[in-house]
Amino acid sequence: MTSSKNRLDDTFKALLTRREEKNRLRRLTLRQSGVVDFSSNGYLSLSTNPEIKSAYISHLQSSADEFSLGSCGSRLLDGNTLTAEKLELDIAAFHGAPAGLLFNSGFEANTGLFSCAPQPGDYVVYDELIHASVHDGMKLSRARTIPFAHNCVMAREVQSSSTLRPLDVVLGDLLSGPEGQKIRDGQKNVFVAVEGVYSMDGDVVPLKDIVECVERRLPLGNGYIIVDEAHSTGWLGGRGKGLVCQLGLEERVWARVHTFGKAMGCAGAIVLCTPTTRSYMINYARSLIYTTAMGYPMLTAIKTAYNYLRSGRADGHLAHLLSLMQETHALLLSVCEKHDPPAQLFRINTSPPESPIIPLFSGQSRSLARHCQQRGYMVRPIVAPTVPKGTDRVRLCLHAANTVAEVRGLCMAIEEWLREQLARDTSSKSDIMPMPVASFDAASVVEVSKL
Repeated sequence: MTSSKNRLDDTFKALLTRREEKNRLRRLTLRQSGVVDFSSNGYLSLSTNPEIKSAYISHLQSSADEFSLGSCGSRLLDGNTLTAEKLELDIAAFHGAPAGLLFNSGFEANTGLFSCAPQPGDYVVYDELIHASVHDGMKLSRARTIPFAHNCVMAREVQSSSTLRPLDVVLGDLLSGPEGQKIRDGQKNVFVAVEGVYSMDGDVVPLKDIVECVERRLPLGNGYIIVDEAHSTGWLGGRGKGLVCQLGLEERVWARVHTFGKAMGCAGAIVLCTPTTRSYMINYARSLIYTTAMGYPMLTAIKTAYNYLRSGRADGHLAHLLSLMQETHALLLSVCEKHDPPAQLFRINTSPPESPIIPLFSGQSRSLARHCQQRGYMVRPIVAPTVPKGTDRVRLCLHAANTVAEVRGLCMAIEEWLREQLARDTSSKSDIMPMPVASFDAASVVEVSKL
């Protein structure tokens, strides 16, 4: 007789098979030695920086009294340390914030913050492309949630393909709706959730416009903006302080989430906020309360990375990274102009990149990624449902350790793949007998144009 455990495995196998048939099965992979990294989020290449690694080891060796492998408890029990509290103060001061609270990851920071901050009857208005961790936090909250069109503040900015409304319209509808009076009177709060840089498209949020929109619509101050700076920490703004600091909006943004697993090269995260909000999360953020706190080695890694930024020694890496962004985009534009591929085969955004993330849109993103990988360049295909249907892409991430020669080699590999695809398409078309013009009708032409 089949046990219930085996029946459950059978259910799992069927679900995995269904996902594989749709070409959506996820697998763990190991980074191959010798490949050029155009995939990871370590934009400043700090995780492998010899100077940082040497400083980190020196810190550990000179702190025998404080050193322990782990904290062995949550921060509310036995896991809190002076090292953690001092690090929070130092990071908050670096980013111009009054206080901060460390979390083990950006995911835990977002789930903790969004699950407990909104009160019953409050609203969370969020960018449609907000990170999955924010979605999970909102599901755990007592708030009502409404998406708005990606990076669109006013009605004129909405793309014709979008089914969502801009932020200004969403807020206007809230204020004129059934709960409008309570929102206008300040009895109900509206939280607005955005990212500093969006990880799939690499575009920067129009944060100044969003702040002005929220302040205009909610003049009593019950509009609270939360910015996830995961992909802007470390490289954007002076000394890598992030987008909020770059725009001088520290006093007008309610909370920021800075993560350390990307440009900072280590792990963990911090929520920057008021001292009262910090105390509130210590009491109500379950992802902090019920997890083991970070140990001394990780706290020291974060401290070492921040010391490197604060000293200005990362400025040269950043200058090279910014130059590389322009060089890469120019080379890709040249490839597109030379071959003029159909948009569904390959296209890039024509405007200059706003971040080290450059999406290479392709309906054959898996084939493109595989071709580049076989030639020694690590890139990853990103397909639906991770990105909206019809926007499959290879995500190209640049790093300070990449060289111009490596970028040129990657672009040559992309062009080689493109030539092969175009030649194959041309060959396929030549094998097909032309259809008489009279056999076409308007409906068939419209359907072809949608492909």
